[in-house]
Amino acid sequence: MSRALKVSGFLGLTVQMLWGMSNVAFLVGGPPAFMSEWVGAHAHFGVLGILAVVTGLAVDHYGTSGTRRSVAVYGFILGQWLLPGTLVVQGITGMHQIGMLEFVWGICLLAAMAVMTLEAWDETPA
Repeated sequence: MSRALKVSGFLGLTVQMLWGMSNVAFLVGGPPAFMSEWVGAHAHFGVLGILAVVTGLAVDHYGTSGTRRSVAVYGFILGQWLLPGTLVVQGITGMHQIGMLEFVWGICLLAAMAVMTLEAWDETPA
């Protein structure tokens, strides 16, 4: 599962870089109305991609297993992709009521980081 988290991180960074290149193309042609959400989601997505790779390495380092491993890996992957995705959908559609979903995806990320905090506190490296 840690492999999935690392792949998700590197894929996220690849998408983030393509996304950044698209931002430049949009800015050159005149920014669309949704540009602020688009750029904000781009920055969040890059940071989350880096954190996914680091978290994947930490999961292996601490030998995280069982429920903790599932929460760390899948909670992070859900948050990594759906948090910036929600920002983009809000910006494109103007459906700001779906912004409440950002809290759900944030809780997924929070749970993953809380699990890894416990791993760092409780466990010795594998």
